Amino acid sequence: MTRIDQTFARLRNQNRKAFVAYIMGGDPDSDRSLAVMRGLPGAGVDIIELGMPFTDPMADGPTIQLAGQRSLEGGMTLDRLLDMVRAFRAEDETTPIVLMGYYNPIYSRGVERFLTEAREAGIDGLIVVDLPPEEDDELCVPAQQAGLNFIRLATPTTDNQRLPTVLQNTSGFVYYVSVTGITGSAAAQAGDVGPEVARIKAATDLPVIVGFGITTPEAAQTIASVADGCVVGSAIVKLIGEGRPTEEVLARVADLAAGAHAA
Repeated sequence: MTRIDQTFARLRNQNRKAFVAYIMGGDPDSDRSLAVMRGLPGAGVDIIELGMPFTDPMADGPTIQLAGQRSLEGGMTLDRLLDMVRAFRAEDETTPIVLMGYYNPIYSRGVERFLTEAREAGIDGLIVVDLPPEEDDELCVPAQQAGLNFIRLATPTTDNQRLPTVLQNTSGFVYYVSVTGITGSAAAQAGDVGPEVARIKAATDLPVIVGFGITTPEAAQTIASVADGCVVGSAIVKLIGEGRPTEEVLARVADLAAGAHAA
């Protein structure tokens, strides 16, 4: 079992929903980003999604695009990102880390080398938003053979004909994108999300986590109540981009986590 599998098993035993937090690695610089990352578990985060900055983040809205630009301008590279993970792992051996981003930096590095280094650094799973299931042999299958979960996105446009293909090689959890469009673009609605989560859960035993459009503790509670948990990204990244102190960012994360855990 990966750390992700172990976390969901523990949460099921506790009858609790998962709270997943996204931050952009290296935003606005390595030291600040690592300080926030180290504080996330204590703020109630069950799984950390760590963004890989990329120059052309086509699925992301302005908030996360700007975070990626700040990170790159601050000198963040894939090597430095993995060093961040190693530094985190020196203090925390249990919190799962999912690397989220685009295939280009992985392809440029070489899949085999990337997977070896990611696993050694302490990465538990990957979300690569621009590799469809038809390309599973490119990264998904090798990643799972290397012991990493490969987490797939399902969306409101993933119909029943497409869903089995999406789920075929997915592991860890299914990430349900609650709204069409880019990150931070609209508010998630439980009335829309609930039936879709139920449809996905009827086709898989994997947990279903809902992301996009969750910005308040109340929304986190409402969405988590119809799924196995929720992801918050843009609302956290926005505070970092505003230059808020680390303590303020983590206090807001704790409020969001408390909302999800109350579901």
